[in-house]
Amino acid sequence: MSQTGWNFEHTYAELSDIFYKQVQPSPVVQPKLLVWNAALAEALGLRSEPPEDAAALFAGNIIPEGAKPLAQAYAGHQFGNFTMLGDGRAILLGEQVTPSGLRFDVQLKGSGRTPFSRRGDGRAALGPMLREYIISEAMNALGIPTTRSLAVVSTGEAVMRERPLPGAILTRVASSHIRVGTFEYAAAQGDAADIASLTLYTLERHFPDFPEEVPPAFTLLQRVVERQAELIARWMHVGFIHGVMNTDNMALSGETIDYGPCAFMDTYHPQTVFSSIDEQGRYAYANQARIGLWNLERFAATLLPILHEDEETAVEMAQDALESFAEIYNATWLAGMFNKIGLGGDASAGGAGGVAGAGSDAAAGGVAGAGSGAVIAIVEGDQKLVTDLMALMQKSECDYTNAFRALPQLLDPSRTDAFGTAELNKLRAQPEFSAWLEAWTERLKVQSSGIPGAIELMNKRNPNVIARNHQVEAALRAAEVSGDLTLLHRLVAVLQSPYDDSPEHDAFRAPPLSHERVLATFCGT
Repeated sequence: MSQTGWNFEHTYAELSDIFYKQVQPSPVVQPKLLVWNAALAEALGLRSEPPEDAAALFAGNIIPEGAKPLAQAYAGHQFGNFTMLGDGRAILLGEQVTPSGLRFDVQLKGSGRTPFSRRGDGRAALGPMLREYIISEAMNALGIPTTRSLAVVSTGEAVMRERPLPGAILTRVASSHIRVGTFEYAAAQGDAADIASLTLYTLERHFPDFPEEVPPAFTLLQRVVERQAELIARWMHVGFIHGVMNTDNMALSGETIDYGPCAFMDTYHPQTVFSSIDEQGRYAYANQARIGLWNLERFAATLLPILHEDEETAVEMAQDALESFAEIYNATWLAGMFNKIGLGGDASAGGAGGVAGAGSDAAAGGVAGAGSGAVIAIVEGDQKLVTDLMALMQKSECDYTNAFRALPQLLDPSRTDAFGTAELNKLRAQPEFSAWLEAWTERLKVQSSGIPGAIELMNKRNPNVIARNHQVEAALRAAEVSGDLTLLHRLVAVLQSPYDDSPEHDAFRAPPLSHERVLATFCGT
């Protein structure tokens, strides 16, 4: 390990060279360190204080000790259309091995052209890089698997988009950057040996306990299906909309990756879309599980040549693995939603019931066809409590985050706050709400933890603050226009404790006023 803490290895580069091209970052004119993630640095085995040459280092002007830069090749279905891609603006420095033995990719995003850049300039704008830092830190604090941002450096150069924008480079840290699209790229090359070697590499890196007696491709497909089902369900719990769920943005590690036109929902509606390029609503909030499964079907197709020598048997094996997605997703989603309304512990005891699919519960986030195989132990009526509340929230145009956070006020009036009261008043205006409230309260009373336990659970599962789009945009504007990062740092600090009640949180709990609403988000990198 170097004196600065860098401890790079390069196992990805031991794969066939079809998977990458060696390339050096392009130096920039005047790098300046804007963001340094001290907590992440320590977790990686680096010093908490940025090194003296941090600006040049994280701009790619100098290469850290032991790094061997490369750009990764991959393909992807973008809005359903297959395209050959690759790292057009990102360069992998290497795999940092931490003192505890964990392995993380360290990547510079916006560091110049690569052999995969096509018509792109290889650069990135400041706003999107800061946006990725904010949202990835918010997701991490919420306990949702995600890539992280170690540093953001301004370049002193403008990048041309619709207009000149200040340039920046983000240092992204990920368990790996192996994507569904990586396997699609290998399959497009037509060499089963490369698919097999990539399969074993991915298993050894992310699922090292895989059983040797089971075909590796089947195990990998099973594990990736499980992680993606759980990840997307957890997005749904907090109202997160990824915005661009192309297959090249699905990481096999199970981490959320690529924070382009993403956003957290304010007013609850299952068809909410923010991405400016998602004109058909393909990646709307309620479609995320369905698209996740679609992406996994593309992944399964790449594995068919190595699943079994008999094509029909290979297809049956892939279908078996894919069928578990709906069950895992619905079980994870429903368990999380139970917690959000205070049902937990012994709340799931008492009987078995099917989890309905999208036909009746699409607004709540179900997967088409999920009802056929997804069974979870629940008390009769528990699921209805969830879906009825979601329907009431949609009808009332409730703020998703504040409405759930306000539920304990219905049980303990001393907890009243203005934001919660506003949402509860919307619900109370609906004639069906009184019946729901009575049924919910009676259900909570039969838990061994009772009402106090329900309140405690809801406070742990319903965030008090999220990275609200209008507040994120305000922080980005201040950074872009005047170089002022005060609001950004304050926002990130609050987002580090999303479940806490704190006076500091109040300024960040307010939904946007009509003139503050952000209706479209942009990739813009």
